[in-house]
Amino acid sequence: QVQLVESGGGLVQAGGSLRLSCAASGRTFSMYAMAWFRQAPGKEREFVAIIRWSGGRVYYADSVKGRFTISRDNAKNTVYLHMNSLKPEDTAVYYCAADKYYSGSSWTEYDYWGQGTQVTVSS
Repeated sequence: QVQLVESGGGLVQAGGSLRLSCAASGRTFSMYAMAWFRQAPGKEREFVAIIRWSGGRVYYADSVKGRFTISRDNAKNTVYLHMNSLKPEDTAVYYCAADKYYSGSSWTEYDYWGQGTQVTVSS
């Protein structure tokens, strides 16, 4: 079992930055692929970024490539999402997800989820 707790959301002006954190319970954190998804009102949950297991290979959605950076600190059981050059269309609830065997972009495949943190970008 893995429990995930996100933090770091808030209100920021367009062009600004935020760093989201996702703290995970459990002693085998490095064995899980960790991903960020987001969901805007009235829209489907969409993939943002993923970092794979202890090797740390990363992948991004095209919409955030070059602006967002995902990283993980296995010693702290934490994954981060550094968001720069934020745009109003980045406004959404951001969710952290984990899975031991799946490391793709389909949110339905992830076993563990955090409660979400709101990010609002004003124009």
